[in-house]
Amino acid sequence: MPLRIAISGSSGLIGTAVSDSLLQRGHTVTPIIRSSTPIKINRRVIRWKILSGEIDKDKLEGHDAVIHLAGVNIADRKWTEEFKQEIRESRVKSTTFLCNTLARLKQPPRVLLSTSAIGYYGHVPATERKDESSPRGMDFMADLCQEWEAATRPAQDGDIRVVHMRLGMVLSTRGGALAKMLPLFKLGLGGKLGSGNQMMSWIALDEIPAIVAHLLNNQKISGPVNLVSPNAVSNSEFTRVLGAVLHRPAILPVPEFAVKMMFGEMGELLLLNGANILPTKLLKSGYHFVYPGLQSALEHCLYKKSS
Repeated sequence: MPLRIAISGSSGLIGTAVSDSLLQRGHTVTPIIRSSTPIKINRRVIRWKILSGEIDKDKLEGHDAVIHLAGVNIADRKWTEEFKQEIRESRVKSTTFLCNTLARLKQPPRVLLSTSAIGYYGHVPATERKDESSPRGMDFMADLCQEWEAATRPAQDGDIRVVHMRLGMVLSTRGGALAKMLPLFKLGLGGKLGSGNQMMSWIALDEIPAIVAHLLNNQKISGPVNLVSPNAVSNSEFTRVLGAVLHRPAILPVPEFAVKMMFGEMGELLLLNGANILPTKLLKSGYHFVYPGLQSALEHCLYKKSS
């Protein structure tokens, strides 16, 4: 049955892929956008101003689902204290405001899919595996994810089914870590980062819309859900496979000190640390991955027009 779905962050990397897929499936998509964002003539949108607490509340009425993807890019620049605060506010403040609004609607949505990240688990030694039942880590990203997810409490208290989509590293040529790595790897200048032992839990961009559809339709799923492939790899293995798919050598390592010097705390937490995360809830709910293996996922991303 076609659904009416409101989406924040609909113009971003993930939001665009999800919106396009939902439209192709016959659903109605209403973007939630900043008040200053220009739109196409006659396109229905919901405008909001997060900092001043303004939103087109009436236009949210009657939507079957809301997908919340808004937030600044955490890998956009070095993590100064000011930028870390901006990261936090773009996620926690927007989620709190949105969920308070949803809870007050006369016709609230049945489900909210809200983005989170596997950064919740912090750095995990390569010999360990974590899933949705595992405790959180002890660093900036773990603290952020806890606050981010806790901000959905008003929606949960309003009897809205809430799913926290804990995203891993998203593979796409249009943005994210892979897009930044490609220029060097295509020149044959790629290699492992630091020791290369850190685990990388990844997900193909084109896998995410199918997972979103699964989460929308499966009313028994709530709480945290890891959006990662069931086959995490070490950084060394990732760089080896990427080099092989590109038909280029990947033998020039980047020392740990160089990563820290170039990227600071962001580089340490996102590039040198890692975690082997399992998508236990998705697997138990019957979801079958389209791109479970790294090589097939990278080949799809690099050589298919839809990547």
